[in-house]
Amino acid sequence: MKILVSNAGSTSLKFKLFDMDGEKALCDARVERVGSRDRAIFTYKNLVSGQSERREGLSVPEYTDGVRLFLEAVTSGEMGVVRDIREVEAVGFKTVIAQKFLGDHELTDEVMAALEHGVRIAPAHNIPYIETINVFRRLLPTARMVGAFETDFHRTVPFERQVYSVPYEWYEKYGVRRYGYHGASHGYVAGRVASMTGGRARRVISCHLGGSGSLCAIEDGRSVDSTCGFSLQSGLPHSNRAGDIDPYIFPFLLGEGLSAEEIIRGITKNGGLLGVSGVSGDMRDLEEAMAGGNERARLAVEMYLHAIVSGVGALYAVLGGLDALVFTGGIGENSAMVRLRVCKALAHLGLCLDEAKNGPGEGERLISKADSPAQIWVIPANEELNVARRTLAVLRK
Repeated sequence: MKILVSNAGSTSLKFKLFDMDGEKALCDARVERVGSRDRAIFTYKNLVSGQSERREGLSVPEYTDGVRLFLEAVTSGEMGVVRDIREVEAVGFKTVIAQKFLGDHELTDEVMAALEHGVRIAPAHNIPYIETINVFRRLLPTARMVGAFETDFHRTVPFERQVYSVPYEWYEKYGVRRYGYHGASHGYVAGRVASMTGGRARRVISCHLGGSGSLCAIEDGRSVDSTCGFSLQSGLPHSNRAGDIDPYIFPFLLGEGLSAEEIIRGITKNGGLLGVSGVSGDMRDLEEAMAGGNERARLAVEMYLHAIVSGVGALYAVLGGLDALVFTGGIGENSAMVRLRVCKALAHLGLCLDEAKNGPGEGERLISKADSPAQIWVIPANEELNVARRTLAVLRK
C-alpha cells in the first residue's frame, strides 16, 4: 500500500510518499513560497534512484498549483516513482486541532467541520491544512484522506494536568483545556528511544525545538505532561510566537491604547525570538548575531534557554527522575550551542554531555558520556513516518 503524507504550512507544502510494505520512503518534495508569482521554489527527490531536481522562479499562487507540481513529478517518467497516481491509496495529514477529534480519523465532513471550528485556536495551522485537504479531495478522488491529529499522543496525560484553573464550565462548554501539540514528533521519539534502549529508558523528556517547540514528559512510552496548552501560542517561546505570557498583559495593553488586532499580531507574529531580538526568529541568525556582539540577540537566546531549562526541570519533577533527554526538531538537531547550554544547566539532574559527540553530526546519535546517569540523545524528527503509520492503522480498522 502506498501512502502519501502531506504537511501544509502557511507558505509551504511538504510531501513524502511511502510504500508501507517495508515502510520504504519512495520520494519527498517541497514547495516553498506558496502564494507567490515567479518566486516559488520546488524541490523533488526520488529516494529510490537518488535523482533530484530543483526549480526556482515558479508561479504557485494557490495550494492547488503546489499539489499539481508534486503530482506531475511523482508520475513523470525518469523521476517518478509511480506510473499512475491512483496507486496512492491514502493521503495522511499532520492535522493540528479539531477539539472533538483528538486521535486519528478519516476526514469526513464532520471532522472537516471540526477543523473549521479549530481555526479560532490554530489559524496559522488549520487554514493551510483545510485548503490542502480540499485540493487533494478534488485531485485524488479515489484516495482516502486521514488526519493524524497532533493532540493524539497527549490523550494519556492525567486529567488533572489537562485542566486550567478557570471556571469548570469553560471546559464543559467550550473545551478549554490543555491539549498538547507536536504529538507526531514526541510520539516518534518515544518509539525510537524505547527501541534503542530496549525499553530501559522509562522516563524520557523529549525536546522538540524548532520554529515551533514544546517539551514532553514521557513515561513508559506515554505522554504524561507537556509544555503546550490550549493553543500553539503557549509553552516555550517560539520563532515568532510569544509562548507563555501573563494573560493580564492583554487587557492592560488594551487600556494603553493598543487594539486587539495589534496585540494579537504582537504575540502571534512579532513575538518570540524575533520579537525580543529584533533580528530574526531563526536560531542560526541569532547565533551569528551574538558572535557579532548583538546584545538583543543574546538576550533572546538567553530567554529561550531559560525557558527550556525551567521546562525540563518541571517535567523532571513530574516524572520523578530522568533516564533520557532527547533533542529533536530543527534547533534541537542542529544547534550544538543550545544542547550544550541546556545540558550544562541541568547537569545536577544526571546529564553528562560528551562535548566531542555534541559537535556537528547527522542522524540518530548518543551524545552523553558513557558514565552519564541519564542518556542524552539527538533523534531527527521523522514525523512523516509517524503519520504514515497512523494513517495505515486507520485504514485497517
